[in-house]
Amino acid sequence: MTLKLHCFGESGNSYKAALALELSELDWDPVFVDFFGGASRSEAFRALNPMGEAPLLVDGDRKISQSGVIQQYISDKTGKFNGEGDERYEVLRWVLWDNHKLSSMCGMTRFLMNFLPEDKRPAEVIAFNLGRLKGAYTVLEAHLEGRDWIVGNAPTNADISCCGYLYYPEPFGFDRTEWPNIDRWLSNISSLPGWKAPYDLMPGSPADRA
Repeated sequence: MTLKLHCFGESGNSYKAALALELSELDWDPVFVDFFGGASRSEAFRALNPMGEAPLLVDGDRKISQSGVIQQYISDKTGKFNGEGDERYEVLRWVLWDNHKLSSMCGMTRFLMNFLPEDKRPAEVIAFNLGRLKGAYTVLEAHLEGRDWIVGNAPTNADISCCGYLYYPEPFGFDRTEWPNIDRWLSNISSLPGWKAPYDLMPGSPADRA
């Protein structure tokens, strides 16, 4: 049975789930969520996901939201990207760190800097977020010194989660050329068979609304 991922291209959290599905070689189709048109707040979508968020994975009668949970579900189905033995706890640690420290700040800052009208962009909030992001990039950069992957010797959900926003072209305080270890690690991920950039993997992009 083909899995359905309700997602949209601009969403880094959707990208984590879509990339996990693609790299796992599962049979899946994207279902476009018109987030900027208010679809995630509609009664029809709330009936599927009361949290009103994308991504949402539908596998038969099972509906799963939250990117980290979707990644774990994919790992449980395929045996991929979970880490070996006690590495699973380290993978989970980095997924939770990403959700709290990295992706949350990337997503909010990118939205404020790119998807709000210019006269609505809160300069002080953006500056504060950029400071928080620099701290997160510093942690990841230091951890990747001498490492190809965040945990162990192969890609895991830690990598798929932490890279979720870092391939997007819009400005949000990240220039990968300034972070050589992160740059090398992102190249490792994009060299994996089946890798695609966010706007190539999911429907929806800023160009559609231009």
